[in-house]
Amino acid sequence: MNLRNLNHNNIEEIWEINEQGLPGTGKVSREEISRLLDYSDLALGAFLSSRLIGFVICLPPKTEYGSLNYAWFNDRYSDFLYVDRIAVSKSHQNKGVGSIIYSEVIQNALELKVPVTAEVNLSPPNPGSVRFHLRHGFKQVDVYDSGEKKVAMMVYDH
Repeated sequence: MNLRNLNHNNIEEIWEINEQGLPGTGKVSREEISRLLDYSDLALGAFLSSRLIGFVICLPPKTEYGSLNYAWFNDRYSDFLYVDRIAVSKSHQNKGVGSIIYSEVIQNALELKVPVTAEVNLSPPNPGSVRFHLRHGFKQVDVYDSGEKKVAMMVYDH
């Protein structure tokens, strides 16, 4: 397995893996994935041969991205690396792929000297993702309830 930067040629594979992770990953269209790639500071894919098996898309602060969760972090932090989504294909879950991807995200944030921010669904519940983030050093700093769903606001700060 190797990690490489994602680009617009990977949109279909990103979308397929994202769909496998619903509802935890949050539904997005191919067009929204394209915009996320445009906004991103870090978009990495884990590849087995030439096949994408997992990905992460991270954003810097103050982009035009309209997510309420992202806006929550923008209101409270001046600088960060926001994990908009991380997902691993169903056939490659629980094999360390997500951990390898997150190691790279955390290393990137250390180099930038910024915290990593993310949210995890509490309603609908995503206990696997909560455990994953806690295992990787994230701390829950708040709960945000938009009425539509409730999420744990998580921060990894070195």
